[in-house]
Amino acid sequence: MSPRILPLLLLSAFLPACGKKNAAPPQPPVPGVTVAKPILKKVTEWDEFVGRLESPKTVEIRPRVSGYLQEVHFREGTTVKEGDPLFTIDPRPYQAVVDRVTADLERAKSRVDLARSEAARATKLVETNAISSQEAETRAKALIEAEAAARSADAALASSKLDLEFTNIRAPIAGRVSSARITAGNLVSSGGSGASTNATLLTTIVSLNPIYCYVGVDERSALKYRDLQRQGKRKSALDGEIPALMGLANQTGYPHTGVIDFVDNAFDPASGTIRARGVFQNDDGLMAPGFFARLRIPGSGEYEAMLIRDAAINSDQGRSYVLTVDGAGKVAYRSVVTGPLEDGLRIIREGLQADDRVIINGLMAARVGSPVNATETPMAEPEPAPAPAAAEVPAK
Repeated sequence: MSPRILPLLLLSAFLPACGKKNAAPPQPPVPGVTVAKPILKKVTEWDEFVGRLESPKTVEIRPRVSGYLQEVHFREGTTVKEGDPLFTIDPRPYQAVVDRVTADLERAKSRVDLARSEAARATKLVETNAISSQEAETRAKALIEAEAAARSADAALASSKLDLEFTNIRAPIAGRVSSARITAGNLVSSGGSGASTNATLLTTIVSLNPIYCYVGVDERSALKYRDLQRQGKRKSALDGEIPALMGLANQTGYPHTGVIDFVDNAFDPASGTIRARGVFQNDDGLMAPGFFARLRIPGSGEYEAMLIRDAAINSDQGRSYVLTVDGAGKVAYRSVVTGPLEDGLRIIREGLQADDRVIINGLMAARVGSPVNATETPMAEPEPAPAPAAAEVPAK
């Protein structure tokens, strides 16, 4: 190749390249997101407290008469009905007293009959001056004395029969009985007259249905409830029953429904709380006194709230926010004030409008001010499809 031709070829190759314009870099694809509008729903917020279960009735079974314990009739730890026999104290000494006092009463009645006859005869004799009025008066007073003695014997008989009845100790309430603290053959004491607290403890019974749940309500919550009552937004337990929900330590949610029927009359300065009591049915006997429980009571009146999925809410230095898509298809920032969960959705107190389109999926790809392709879907999460039933394998 000639040395003159080579420069010409290089020049011809360079000139077309210089004539081309610089091509613009390709634009990134517009991200796709899923948006949903808030759900408007009437809700009631609930406050949660931790409490302990207690029995409405707890009875210590103590003897009302002294004697040797003859028999124990119940199986320890079981449920008893009101009136079921529990213990028997040897009744023979008390039966003997009943027999003796019965005889005393019969003797007293016989004396009354004799004194009545003599008093009647004296009344007739004094009219004929057969006896003196003083003698007639003496016989009349003898009748009064005999009648008083008869009444005293009758009262003694009633008392002795009562003591005999007390030798058969029965359940005063229905509930679960504890263990027998004293076994048959031991001497038990009634503690004497007016000293029932010194009587021998035989066992205890606690009623189980219904059952109480006591909680301590803090001062701030109690003041809030009273303000809501004053505004007519919520009924107070001071004036009537309010609904309550309860769950035990091993239960999910609050499966037991009851009412708050009592609030104490003063705050406890040591704990800074006031006692409130929930009442719940315990038909299956699952709950027992002493269990811890979680209690929910209405913390507000009913109002219309906006709810969104909890996954759509982000946090920026402790402040909650959501991303929305505006009318131009661009991502917008919304600072929000959140409330509690309601049916799996989060209550939004401030920061959103009913027609805002909240991004619920694709948050990582969304940038404030950038356009997105928004696909709208309902805010409530769909119910999971039931698992298909396993096909039966025919036996070979």
